[in-house]
Amino acid sequence: MRKWTGIAAILLAACGSNGQQQMPPTNVSVAQVVQRSITEWDDYSGQIEAIESAEIRPRVAGHLRRVHFQEGGLVEKGALLFTIDDREFAAAADAARADAARAEARVALSKQELQRAERLIGERAISQGELDQRHMEALQADADVLAARARVAQAELNLGFTRVTAPFAGRAGAALVKPGNVVTPNESLLTTLVSVDPVYVSFTGNERAYLRYQQLARSGGRESSRDARNPVRVGLADEEGFPHEGEVDFVDNALNPATGTIRARAVLANPDGVFTPGLFARVRLLGASQSNALLVHEQAVLTDQDRRYVYILGKDNAAERRDVTLGPHIDALRVVESGLAPGDKVIVNGMAKIFFPGQPVSPRDVPMDEPNQAAAPK
Repeated sequence: MRKWTGIAAILLAACGSNGQQQMPPTNVSVAQVVQRSITEWDDYSGQIEAIESAEIRPRVAGHLRRVHFQEGGLVEKGALLFTIDDREFAAAADAARADAARAEARVALSKQELQRAERLIGERAISQGELDQRHMEALQADADVLAARARVAQAELNLGFTRVTAPFAGRAGAALVKPGNVVTPNESLLTTLVSVDPVYVSFTGNERAYLRYQQLARSGGRESSRDARNPVRVGLADEEGFPHEGEVDFVDNALNPATGTIRARAVLANPDGVFTPGLFARVRLLGASQSNALLVHEQAVLTDQDRRYVYILGKDNAAERRDVTLGPHIDALRVVESGLAPGDKVIVNGMAKIFFPGQPVSPRDVPMDEPNQAAAPK
């Protein structure tokens, strides 16, 4: 109440006792409403994930002999990571090869005896039963060779498992078991490995956003991310804006009923290793396209409780209040969904000196995207 009494006193003093004097117009900067076609982007919070990740565990038991990689370093696919003492497995492989050689020798002998029996049966020197027996011995010898070769393959496989290699290219973690320790098959965690380039960024959208995207797809305003690789822009916590570009490659098949959200995922190139799995990221997803959208600078927008409004330059250079409904941010500007018309000039600087609608102002034109630019009065 005291504030408005003081303002009234100033106005009365400016008018003078005879009411002939008027308050001088307030200097303000005005900019014409920008009208252009825009592409809307929706903002989400996401997290960087590796496309491939693995826990490296041994396939055979034994003493760990050596670590062959730099902890935390990059490794190529197939690179040697660990070696396990292989002497026991090498001996088992040699024994299996010897068994296979004996089995092959028995095959050669059984075939010779079968050929001899086939000649003798023609001379009636042996019985049919003896010929059948030779034939079965030859078949059994062939089966023994197959079994022996399988044991050789298993022994050589176990011998190969003493060399633990990288299943894909990526960055290795710490060596969690040091040389000299005994490792247990499929249990002892040796290290972890994550792929580096490209990476995923996962984010979630709420039910309202999901339904809006579905409606846009049905109306042709935007293709569904299930059918098209819609673009995304990504920025990290220490970056300005959204300097990285990627595209959506996955949308989940159902909403989470507990949270009312649905998970989506984009893929990003990471040749320089900027993205590390686990980092949080700001994600901007392609929304709808709109032609002839009206935009104003955020600085021009004022708040009155739950309402947003701007002052425009009205008739006779008077400040007129217009309540507005705002849309998304487009660069430094804000979409105005209702309340303004093309050609309106919005007051973008000096609003603090406007005390009531209809107050006369002295406008100076500035660009909408540079509301604080100095300009000569009209």
